[in-house]
Amino acid sequence: MEGSSTNLGRAFLCLRSGDCTLSVSALIWVVDELQYCMMAKGKKQSSEPKGRKITLKMAKLALKLTVDGKRRLDLSNMELTTFPKCILKLCDVDELDLSRNLLKKIPDSIAKFVNLCFLDLHSNQLDQVPEAIGCLCNLYSLNLCNNCLSTVGLPNEIGLLRKLRSLNLGMNVLESIPSSIAALKELRHLGLFNNQLTRVPECLRNLPYLETVNLKCNPIPFEDDKGIDPIQRVECLYLVRESSLCACCLQKVKDNRQRVNSRLSRGPTHRKSIGHQGHIILDKNSPGALLQ
Repeated sequence: MEGSSTNLGRAFLCLRSGDCTLSVSALIWVVDELQYCMMAKGKKQSSEPKGRKITLKMAKLALKLTVDGKRRLDLSNMELTTFPKCILKLCDVDELDLSRNLLKKIPDSIAKFVNLCFLDLHSNQLDQVPEAIGCLCNLYSLNLCNNCLSTVGLPNEIGLLRKLRSLNLGMNVLESIPSSIAALKELRHLGLFNNQLTRVPECLRNLPYLETVNLKCNPIPFEDDKGIDPIQRVECLYLVRESSLCACCLQKVKDNRQRVNSRLSRGPTHRKSIGHQGHIILDKNSPGALLQ
């Protein structure tokens, strides 16, 4: 008997009609085919997570009012595998939290959320951000931490978010960031930790109000100069404005700067410049330690 769906269908018809003329070998073949189909169906279902379906009613129940009067839609940790289309009817919200889900894609329809000032997408499976992100002109906080974003997955349109003050790109696979980030003149805080950066991005020099940059756990090389104090060779860097330090920490920084300059004056002339004018680079584990 040929292993085809036609023969399988005929065998079923014979069995339903009470025809017992089928040979033993034919019956064995039918059983084998049924087992194969059931196994194949089971594998197909297990390979794709079903995810949770969100209805408009459920979304409305997740809509809350913050203490400062903002309308916040919190759909975090809901096992979502796809962007819920129903929430487009709630696109007038001020804050949207889709963090801790299984999202692999954000649609272009995100552009309809024109009032968004806070967008949290951290801890998903995103490998790209749509160009439509640039339409969210009122956004002041964007969290894309802990995804699968590479350099090509981050569009230049992110530079259109002129009101953005906080941008978290940590825990991705970025080897560089778009130069258009230099246009984010209001940016205060930038997270770039746990990526694949091999240098401090040049575009950071053009951000006048930048207060902190977290570059922890990136393969940024440091020159192996034996005459330089080892405090310069650290794993993590933070960029902090002098105005953000308390008087005590600022004094510690100045004291350390004087000690480092004194040591440098006795050895080969070498200064490592990271950051831009008005910024101090600090070691995370020693708040008063100067790295510049």
